[in-house]
Amino acid sequence: MSSPVVDVDTVAGLRALDIALPEAARAKLDAYVVLLAKWNRTYNLTAIREPARMITHHVLDALAALPHLPSRRTLRVLDVGSGGGVPGIPIAVARPEWNVTMVDSNRKKTTFLTQAAIELGLANAHAVASRVEDLAGLGPFDVVISRAFADLRTFVDVSAQQLARDGAWYAMKGVLPTAEIAALPPSVEVVASPALQVPGVEGERHLVVMKLRAPSA
Repeated sequence: MSSPVVDVDTVAGLRALDIALPEAARAKLDAYVVLLAKWNRTYNLTAIREPARMITHHVLDALAALPHLPSRRTLRVLDVGSGGGVPGIPIAVARPEWNVTMVDSNRKKTTFLTQAAIELGLANAHAVASRVEDLAGLGPFDVVISRAFADLRTFVDVSAQQLARDGAWYAMKGVLPTAEIAALPPSVEVVASPALQVPGVEGERHLVVMKLRAPSA
């Protein structure tokens, strides 16, 4: 029998993830949870209602992927199907030098994302109401990331035109989706699939990292 999930606050969660953020960034993460909980009552942005679980299941879940993203100072990130802002907003808070674009076809959700970026002072975060396959003039992106957006094949197919040639896709998953990996097109290869340990979250979490396969000589 598994042990019960214990509430984890932002400071303890970041410490467990070994991610160091300044106090101002930690305050923005907490302010994001307050905004998400407030807007969620009207806009139904997430099935999670309790702010404590929003910290673990949204903020910390998003930031668990951060150590596996490129360590470059500047980076262009596309969050596909951002919904309530995961992982885009926590990433934008943690990496203010990166440019984060969040795309979602639901206008109510992008309205929230735009307002959240304004209220949190995230000049590096932008929301676009669109299907990802209809985006034009915004790419290419170094990182194309998603959580609970679609199966891997659909994810790479609809976002391929947005990926920089040397960029990578990052799909945040639960159990390692071996069947989805097997269904990827020959042009795409999985280069890593680390397990993620998210403080306060039970169950398996994985990050599937994919790149365009180098053309054969």
